[in-house]
Amino acid sequence: MTSIEPIAAPGAPEAFASTGRRVLVSGASRGLGRALAQAFAGNGDRVAVHFGSRRAEAEETFASLDGSGHALVAGDLSTPDGARAVAEAAAGALGGLDVLVNNAAVNLPHPLAGTPYDEWAAAWQSHVSVNLLATANLSHLAAHRMIEQGGGGRIVNVGSRGAFRGEPDHPAYGATKAAVHALGQSLAVHLAPYGIGVASVAPGFFETERVAHRLAGETGEAIRAQSPFGRVGTADEIAAAVLWLASPAAEWASGTVLDLNGASYLRT
Repeated sequence: MTSIEPIAAPGAPEAFASTGRRVLVSGASRGLGRALAQAFAGNGDRVAVHFGSRRAEAEETFASLDGSGHALVAGDLSTPDGARAVAEAAAGALGGLDVLVNNAAVNLPHPLAGTPYDEWAAAWQSHVSVNLLATANLSHLAAHRMIEQGGGGRIVNVGSRGAFRGEPDHPAYGATKAAVHALGQSLAVHLAPYGIGVASVAPGFFETERVAHRLAGETGEAIRAQSPFGRVGTADEIAAAVLWLASPAAEWASGTVLDLNGASYLRT
C-alpha cells in the first residue's frame, strides 16, 4: 500500500470550504438525521442521506433538501463490509467526501435487573456494532478519502449527555457514546496534520418523533424540568451546532465535546 504523506495544516480557516462540500450523514432518514441533512443542504452542500431500513422516510428527507446533487445511500453499518459499502456509495455519488457526520445509533432499553442475560448480551452487541464500531469504521474510510483528496475535512460525531450523566435503563448507549467521545478526541489529534478537524456534540434530551410520546403528561413535565429553561432541545438546535463544527471557523474546536443540554447537566 502506498503511504500517504500529511498535507500541510491550513494556515487560515478559509483553507477548508464553507459551502459546496460533499457530506455524508449516517442515519439520516428521520429525526436528527433529517435535520442534519437539511441544515447542510441549506448551507449549499451536497448531502448523501444514509438509511438502514427506513427507505420511505429517507426518501422524504431526500425530497425535502434544498439544492441539487444529493444522494440516497442504503446500507447496514453494523458490519465492516456494510460500512465500507456505504462510504464507497456516498463518495461515488458525490464525487468524494469532505464532511462525515456520524449520527446513526441504536438506543434500546435494557435495564440490568429486568433484562435476561441473552437479551442483555444481544443489546450490548448491537449498540457496540452500530454506535461505536460503525462510527470508527466510517471515520477511517472517510478520513482516508479526505487525505487522498487534500484540502482537509471534518468529522462530527453525535454523542450524548448520557455519556457523562449515566443511562440506567440504556447502559450500553451511555457507554458507547462515551467511547465515541474518546474516539473523536483521539482522531482529532491524529488527523490534525492532514487538516481534518474532528469534534463531537453531546446532546441532552431533544424532541423528535421517536421520543414524542415521552413528553406527554407527568413524564414530559419531569423531562422538561431537567433544564432551567423549562423545555427540551430541538433537532434544529443540534443540527446548527454540528453545522458550525463542520465549518472552517471551527478548526480550533477540533477535539471538543460540545454539551448541548440547556444547562440540564453541567461538568467541568
